Amino acid sequence: MLDTPASPPRAIRSFVKRGGRTTLAQSRAIAELWPRFGIDPGTTALDFEQVFGRRAPAVVEIGFGDGEALVSRAGASPDRDFLGLEVHPPGVGHCLLLADAAKLANLRLLRQDAVEVLGTRLAPASLDEVLIWFPDPWPKKRHHKRRLLNGAFADLLARQLRSGGVLRFASDWQPYADEALEVLNAHPDFRNEATDGGFVARPAERLLTKFERRGLRLGHRVSDLMFNRR
Repeated sequence: MLDTPASPPRAIRSFVKRGGRTTLAQSRAIAELWPRFGIDPGTTALDFEQVFGRRAPAVVEIGFGDGEALVSRAGASPDRDFLGLEVHPPGVGHCLLLADAAKLANLRLLRQDAVEVLGTRLAPASLDEVLIWFPDPWPKKRHHKRRLLNGAFADLLARQLRSGGVLRFASDWQPYADEALEVLNAHPDFRNEATDGGFVARPAERLLTKFERRGLRLGHRVSDLMFNRR
């Protein structure tokens, strides 16, 4: 009997495909607006200058949720180009509707795992800013390995950010915020912009979303981090 080769270990993902309901309007937006705003998943390297038709500072938001904060920031920063990463269809559909209403020309969306995108589709030192707002905290101890911001992902971020580029992170789950602070403070390629080596004040340009307002109503502390690529 021939031995069969062992299957490669499955990569741990920081997200699960949730079964949230996609409304008719969101489904229609994905069908009709994706050709204008969407980039199909794959392995082909992305050239921001080709995608946006110009050379401008590039910003990536990882896990943009329903897109409110992303669209707000893109609308307020027409001199920058934004790439939003999200895998959940309802959020993608909602973001497309907002982007269309705002008539944005500096926003593109990609439905693909952030680790794959940063690892295979972006050129090193191609990003000026990375935004990670309220990633899934995976509060149960057995799920901590699924948390997005760990040492390996910090290495990826360091590779993709230009020298002087900015990483911003926010969480309303304090144990995760503390863990992210520890990971980034220990990384040789990042410098904490907080003078005390801790958290920074909430940036004025970050939209206060309904998700964050809900966390505040529940009594959660919201912690922000800002690190520069050395």
